[in-house]
Amino acid sequence: MWEYTDKVKEHFLNPRNVGEVENADGVGEVGSMACGDALKLTFKVGGDGRIVDAKFKTFGCASAIASASALTELLVGKTIEEAEKITNDHIAEYLGGLPKEKMHCSVMGHEALEKAIACYRGEADKVKEGNLVCECFGVTDIQIERAVADNRLKTIEDITNYIKAGGGCGKCHDAIQQIIDRVNGSLTDKPPQPKPLTNIQKIKLIEETLEREIKPALMQDGGDIQLVDVDGNRVMVKLKGRCASCAMSEITLKDYVESKLKELVAKEIIVEEVAS
Repeated sequence: MWEYTDKVKEHFLNPRNVGEVENADGVGEVGSMACGDALKLTFKVGGDGRIVDAKFKTFGCASAIASASALTELLVGKTIEEAEKITNDHIAEYLGGLPKEKMHCSVMGHEALEKAIACYRGEADKVKEGNLVCECFGVTDIQIERAVADNRLKTIEDITNYIKAGGGCGKCHDAIQQIIDRVNGSLTDKPPQPKPLTNIQKIKLIEETLEREIKPALMQDGGDIQLVDVDGNRVMVKLKGRCASCAMSEITLKDYVESKLKELVAKEIIVEEVAS
């Protein structure tokens, strides 16, 4: 039996935004009931260019329902450019994680979003890239290659968990294994590239670094620091105690606080002091 987070259970038992948006600007349909999972995503864009409504209809398991529900919550308020940056990992993270055997549900949500955005842009009839490998679930070699490279997948079972390919008749297993070997072989000499931090991950890491690395050092000299806000890569802080009146406060901010956050969080970070 799979272990689901409380948030997955909540979105399964009380799914948000169920239904279909009338006169939708974007429509994306993926999967099929014959294969066990199907999802239809629709959204409406307001006059300011932001998504004002998003709804879904799905046929699938608890994870499929929860993933689709989470996706609609993530979409509302976003521009199309912001929406297309949402990945299946963002959906899973929003839900507090998914069992590896159910990651394909978040992938299905991402694929529906891609199709809905293509529809919005008038590209709905664009042919799927690559050559068909898994006939049961309509998965191409390009999709498998991306899944392997992006998630460092190693086995056919991993592929099935993420994009369902190989989970039907099994005739495609040899072809899938060849793709896995080829992609992983090309990555052997390359160190894994870390995925960009989400805003939530970045803020949490900044808070942890301030508490664990920076505050103790400042407090030894009678100073302190408070996190005020984070806007992209701008970290706004307030110096307290002796640091607030120290003539070297600017050096402390740039040469110590900013340098430490660049090292442990992201090299693009800029630290700014806000007025008291």
